[in-house]
Amino acid sequence: MQRLSNERSEKPTKVAFQGEIGAYSEIAIYEFFRQEVQPVPCKRFSDVFRCVESGETEFGVVPIENSIEGSVTQVYDLFLDYDVKVCGEVVLRIIHCLIANPGVALDSIRVVYSHPQALGQCRNFLERLNCEIISTYDTAGSVKMIKERGLLDAAAIASERAAKIYGMNILAKDIADNPNNYTRFFILSRFDSPPTGNDKTSIIFSTRHIPGALYRALGEFALRGINLTKIESRPTRRRPWEYYFYLDFEGHRTEAKCAEALEGLRANTLFVKILGSYPKSPEINNAV
Repeated sequence: MQRLSNERSEKPTKVAFQGEIGAYSEIAIYEFFRQEVQPVPCKRFSDVFRCVESGETEFGVVPIENSIEGSVTQVYDLFLDYDVKVCGEVVLRIIHCLIANPGVALDSIRVVYSHPQALGQCRNFLERLNCEIISTYDTAGSVKMIKERGLLDAAAIASERAAKIYGMNILAKDIADNPNNYTRFFILSRFDSPPTGNDKTSIIFSTRHIPGALYRALGEFALRGINLTKIESRPTRRRPWEYYFYLDFEGHRTEAKCAEALEGLRANTLFVKILGSYPKSPEINNAV
């Protein structure tokens, strides 16, 4: 029994992600964990949340925002439907490549496939290419699809890693509109992280539909000198023009001033959900 227990503990940690092997979310897994892991591909973002909530995987990785295209709103909405925590974050520089089957020339490309976020990040390049644009569920999945179908007039936008994995040819590299193209990923778990002294906390809240409600809610942080790093509004899906607010602030939820701010927030809002506290990702210092 002891031997079996040891064998279990030596198995790689399972980490769910949306997309196929070679997707940027899979790259983010290796960037964050930096150890032997077992990536578990999922078709939808909701599948990643489900895997973590059910314990099928210990962790999940989902993109939350991009420096060019903004927030991944579907992921924000899923935090209302699943009981998972944010236990970490990682910021990855995204280097998009135009990828095709071996032997296919750039001037023969008539269709380009990729995830909508990737297509939006490469808008200028695609306009010059003057091809039909088709959205798919995944960047690496687009590469896999044109390989399996043997398409000779199509290309996909994905990572260099995806091209290598599927034995494809890179026609153009680093094709995003802005070279400072970064995506922030959340690491999901059933538990958040203990304090490190350099932390961030993410929450969701909603306010009463009265004058000054948001002002009073945010004032709880201002009064205590807590820096807000992001605020995002999303429709509640219950009534038109009512919103949830997604907020990131510096500090751990267990720190005295943060706990006080959260308590004050609850007194001034209708709903508060703490998504988790986690170590801040290192500052981006290699912007180009």
